[in-house]
Amino acid sequence: MPRKWFERSRLNLTETCATENSRVIEDDGNAERRRLAEADSGERPWRGWGPYLSERAWGTVREDYSPHGNAWDYFPHDQARSRCYRWNEDGMAGICDDRQTFCFALALWNGKDPILKERMFGLGGDLGNHGEDVKEYWWYLDSTPTHSWMRWRYHYPQGAFPYDDLVAENTRRGRDEPEYELVDTGVFDEDRYWAVEVDYAKAGPTDLCVLIRIQNMGPDPATLHVLPTLWFRNTWAWGLPGRDYMPEIRAKDNGLLAEHRLLGRLALTGDGTPRALFCNNETNGPRIWGKPGREYPKDGIGDHIIHGADSVNPDGVGTKGALHYLLSVPAGGTHEIRLRLNLNAPGAKDLAPADLKADFASTMARRKAEADVYFASLVPAAATAEEKMIVRQAVAGLMWGKQFFHFDVARWLTGDPVSEPPPDSRRFGRNSHWWHMNSCDVLSMPDPWEYPWYAAWDLAFHCVAIARVDPGFAKEQLLLLLREWYMHPNGQIPAYEWAFGDVNPPVHAWAALRVFVLDGSRDFDFLARVLHKLLLNFTWWVNRKDAEGNNVFEGGFLGLDNVGPFDRSAALPVGGRLEQSDGTAWMAMYALNLLDMSLTLAVHDRVYEDIAAKFLEHFAYIADAAYEFGLWDEEEAFFYDVLRTADGHQIPLKVRSVVGLLPLTATTIISSSTLRRLPDVAARLRWFLTNKPEYGDVVGAKKSRGGQQLRLLSMVGPDQLIRILQRMLDEDEFLSPYGLRTLSRAHKDEPFTVQLGDHAYTVGYEPGESTSGLFGGNSNWRGPIWMPVNYILIEAVRRFAEFFGDDLQVEYPAKSGRMATLAAVADDLSHRLVKLFLDDEHGHRPVFGEADLFQHDPAWHDLLLFYEYFHGDTGAGLGAAHQTGWTALVLDLILTLRG
Repeated sequence: MPRKWFERSRLNLTETCATENSRVIEDDGNAERRRLAEADSGERPWRGWGPYLSERAWGTVREDYSPHGNAWDYFPHDQARSRCYRWNEDGMAGICDDRQTFCFALALWNGKDPILKERMFGLGGDLGNHGEDVKEYWWYLDSTPTHSWMRWRYHYPQGAFPYDDLVAENTRRGRDEPEYELVDTGVFDEDRYWAVEVDYAKAGPTDLCVLIRIQNMGPDPATLHVLPTLWFRNTWAWGLPGRDYMPEIRAKDNGLLAEHRLLGRLALTGDGTPRALFCNNETNGPRIWGKPGREYPKDGIGDHIIHGADSVNPDGVGTKGALHYLLSVPAGGTHEIRLRLNLNAPGAKDLAPADLKADFASTMARRKAEADVYFASLVPAAATAEEKMIVRQAVAGLMWGKQFFHFDVARWLTGDPVSEPPPDSRRFGRNSHWWHMNSCDVLSMPDPWEYPWYAAWDLAFHCVAIARVDPGFAKEQLLLLLREWYMHPNGQIPAYEWAFGDVNPPVHAWAALRVFVLDGSRDFDFLARVLHKLLLNFTWWVNRKDAEGNNVFEGGFLGLDNVGPFDRSAALPVGGRLEQSDGTAWMAMYALNLLDMSLTLAVHDRVYEDIAAKFLEHFAYIADAAYEFGLWDEEEAFFYDVLRTADGHQIPLKVRSVVGLLPLTATTIISSSTLRRLPDVAARLRWFLTNKPEYGDVVGAKKSRGGQQLRLLSMVGPDQLIRILQRMLDEDEFLSPYGLRTLSRAHKDEPFTVQLGDHAYTVGYEPGESTSGLFGGNSNWRGPIWMPVNYILIEAVRRFAEFFGDDLQVEYPAKSGRMATLAAVADDLSHRLVKLFLDDEHGHRPVFGEADLFQHDPAWHDLLLFYEYFHGDTGAGLGAAHQTGWTALVLDLILTLRG
């Protein structure tokens, strides 16, 4: 079938669109920025409605009330269509308000599947041979920061979806085999699938135009059921006092009318003559529990469509309603459905009839054109067309990754009044010490399907990328995790839903500084609020993760999963403690971040000079301790973790990994102009170097440039820097064609093994998916390329370049005989990461690996997925497929390179 569809206008509406488009580009280039300003000031709630509906609510900790915490088993995909969620909802191409009072999403049926397609299918950790994994293909193609314009795309097979085949084959495969993906089943052969696109355009904060475009990509005519669905999140069935109010949805003309006493009156209007179907967002008691339940439960619409069951309410009322369109589309043909969703607040007059013609077309064209102008102003003209596409889709993923997250931990621990009490094990099990947490917020998620919950260090990296387009939201996110309903009373920042008490790297301060700078270095109130809370968190680290009080830190997991020979979060294989190079490096960097914050604030308020002096000295103690207590191996010129056994022996774990590169990040520069403006800090620095000269190696290096003196504070001195870079920039070790590996490739032929007690523990180079079961095997730090650590190491190299200028050059790549400045090295490392998504000389994108359909079919080739990590040798995308949060840092790399 010829591929001409992608050359047509994406809107494909009317001649009015083109005229409207041209006028907007000429006159209204700052429209999206004005909306952002209105949202930030509270003038108009442009962020109130957004893509905050999760891609997956089943299989989450929130919904798990089992004795043993088996979330995937307790609420599996098979029950999701029939069982009411307690905490939040999910759906495809979904939107909701910022308290998820209402939800709107798309449902489909190809006439052959055993169930209605209402949510994405994937495997839990017990079924996937490399951990949990989604088995569908959808993309976030566009979104402005206020969600005034959004686009989403999904490829839906026309044949029966191979649920059983995917489960059976992935269960059969071992960890040494690749994952069995949907494309491997043959279900897309002969292009027998539907390309479904959903475009959203806001006519106002609560007036949303929706265009659903259905294209038959196959060689034969085909039929598709399309069901735009509106429902209320169930807040009434849990027996909470005063919360038993039930809203309702009824048919009205060719649409749905939803009434809610707090929200108001919500109307969904569709073109054509759809059939309105109604059920209730309640559990199907007989199917799930074998007990009676409320009439017309959650799966009623699906059972009626597929089986002809009497499972929809004949009275035309419920808490869940859908408009049923039955489409027959010729081969290669396209059908469009127009919808409009708008709200009248409580007490307002009746809704005006929804315009689905001229005003609809004008709104769609205007918002798209405004988005085009906005992104044209964001991305430098020097960027290539491909780079501009990467930036736009990366921003889209970030914006679609914002999800409503509701979790009252105290209520979850004790149970709801009408529910059976949770098992006794819950009182002492997962998250039992985090009873104070009560989340009811929109948060940036790592991956809306695989990780549909926030993770503290992921979110920090997300915010750096988000700050490029919406610094207000980025600042709000960083502050949110420091609020009293998130941060533990002892000062710990919650890690992630599966274990809030786990320990993530302390990158919050680093992210806050980056966001502050990207926002114009003017929001000192934000910086001060962050600093005050982080003082509590820094103290928690010092009190809890420095067992001996010697400024060498532990930390355990620290986000790096299986990078070491054993699970660093579990009990050690032998008595003693593990002193970690990465934990110590993160804390040295943390001290410098707080130093930089306090110096910035002290220029406006001298009170912060005392804090600056404190962190200057604390950094020096931490940096020096790494050498004094043996984390630095002088012979091998690398930092290693050290296991100190109970009987006093010291066992260096000589794994050349990112653990030993992270000390590079503990680096900052203080200028003489800053010290002149802060005489107390300058005096304290002079006293410190005079009276404690042993710390001169980490705070003493000086350079003159641009009429002022620069002082380098660094955990790594010039000699150590050059020696570490010799390994980091060696293509036989860390340097890959597509960035830096997390484990040296030297361990491919020489795995590291340590004998502890009766067991030997080994780490070998694994460039792709993990063959280890540590942390479920769904991620791998033993060789692949991870965007966040690459990004933070590149930033470190740039800081060294700022200090040394052209005076310091290194061999790059190592052993090549070619010398380069550190600035040139940072640029090239950035280019290597960007290259993951760019076509090579053969027209292949490394990110797609061996997936022929993605590499060669124009209908797939420009649809990007932002993976969790990338193969250390080939650059193929691995892990979570929509990890746009931290992998979206590629947009910052592009803007920096081209800016």
